[in-house]
Amino acid sequence: MSGKRYTDEFKIEAVKQVTERGYKIAEVVA
Repeated sequence: MSGKRYTDEFKIEAVKQVTERGYKIAEVVA
């Protein structure tokens, strides 16, 4: 049960960091 919560938090933090960096997620995902 903790695994799902950790994934959600990790995803949110990752998106937040990417947005602060300059939206470079497209390059990372690609």
